[in-house]
Amino acid sequence: MSPTLDPPAALGITPARTVPRLLAAAGIAAGPLFLATGLVQGLTRDGFDFSRNALSQLSLGALGWIQIAVFFLTGLLVIGGAIAIRQELRDAPGGTWAPRLLGAFGASFLLAGVFHADPGAGFPDGAPEGRATSLSAHGTVHMLAGAGGYLALCAALLVLARHFTARRQRGWAMLARLVPVGVLAGFAASASTVAAFTAGAGLGLLGFSAVTARLTLPTEHERPGCAARNRTTPITARQETSA
Repeated sequence: MSPTLDPPAALGITPARTVPRLLAAAGIAAGPLFLATGLVQGLTRDGFDFSRNALSQLSLGALGWIQIAVFFLTGLLVIGGAIAIRQELRDAPGGTWAPRLLGAFGASFLLAGVFHADPGAGFPDGAPEGRATSLSAHGTVHMLAGAGGYLALCAALLVLARHFTARRQRGWAMLARLVPVGVLAGFAASASTVAAFTAGAGLGLLGFSAVTARLTLPTEHERPGCAARNRTTPITARQETSA
């Protein structure tokens, strides 16, 4: 007597698509990592004021290499998350353009790491107290990279809103529509206070991480073993008589 197990396909169980865990984790970690490191630096760097200075300015000064490294790391993490979303969605609604737009969002952080923001508003030490009236070449590329990257993020979230709607996940569809509104509102209000810009950028990053988690991590009823547990016919080993 030799026991053999029925293969999953014969039992009507479809193996779940596997998403590289590291890539999914990378995308999920991108937003919290960028914001947490920015918060710590902003609280510990002399002369930095969240109400006057943007997080991008942390790339200036003697310790600016820390923020530069954070820009590069965040960009790579976002791109990793975009790849994970692409592999998960494949031919599903939003599976083509959303990952591409999110990849562009990640690339904008890489550019921001190469082209630094201009000094101003008293940071770093010795910088003019007021806002800069003109941008340097580096500052211009930095600003355009950030604006383009966040526009790509907003577009990607709107594409994913259609994906969530098609799957009747109304709460996530609403989130994917509201985050771009918050991002654009924060950017529009940045003329009055830099804190609004920081809030809008932070909201976008956290929205990206949340959506990445929802798309790449299965919920309890989506886990591979759940279908088998819910079946009324138990999975048992068939006994076959060997010759």
